[in-house]
Order: sequence, then C-alpha cells, then structure tokens
Amino acid sequence: MSQFLTTLKTEQLGKWQHRLLADLILDDDLVGLITVPRGFLTDFATLDPLHNPILFPGFALVSGYGNYAATVHDWLYSTGQFSRKVSDGVFYRALRAEGVAQWRAGLFWAGVRAGGAAHYANAANGPSSPVSRG
Repeated sequence: MSQFLTTLKTEQLGKWQHRLLADLILDDDLVGLITVPRGFLTDFATLDPLHNPILFPGFALVSGYGNYAATVHDWLYSTGQFSRKVSDGVFYRALRAEGVAQWRAGLFWAGVRAGGAAHYANAANGPSSPVSRG
C-alpha cells in the first residue's frame, strides 16, 4: 500500500496558498518515490465555484480532507512528470494512504478526472514546466 514517509509541514501565505516547509515524500505502489520539494506552493484541494459550478456542490463532501495527497497532486500537475491519468491515480492512492475513506477518495478522484484537464494542460505547458522545455 502506498504510504507517506514524511509529515506535511506548511505555512499559510494567503487564503488558499501554502508553502511547504519540508520535503513531502510519498512512496507510491506503482510509480515509486515522489518528493515534493520544500518551498513548493500548493492550494491543497481548492475548487473555484465560478470555474466549476457543476462540481462545486460535491466539494462540500470532500472539503478539508486530503491535504497530503492534494499537495502531491498539485506537484505532479505542475511538473508534468507523469501523464494526467497516472497523476490522478497517484492522487487516489495517496488519499487512501492518508486515511481518506474509499468513497470520499473516489469522489476526489472523479472530481479531478472530470475537471482537471484544463489545469493539467495549463500547468504542463507553462514556462517552468519540464514538459515545455523541448
């Protein structure tokens, strides 16, 4: 079973933004070790109701859970290290490793599968992404 090897340590910078104070390491069953480096900025699992009005009501069921997993997912989306499908699978397994109930992890996973494509495409093609460097 996937497991976190370190503790999530962050400082809040704004309403939705947090900075990692130490590396966050996940040992994922399928892809191995993933290290989110100290200093990475994450918004955990936020959902903007203006951009995703259909998904927003379901967010109430998952809000406040999965900050470890969401940080890893944000990192994977921002780097383009893996395909979106693989990144979303890592997210699901990380949620379960964090202790999130299977039904709730399934809702999270369904949400990122339904609404994450634009964010992944934007992040993976951004100027700091390894995907955009040729």
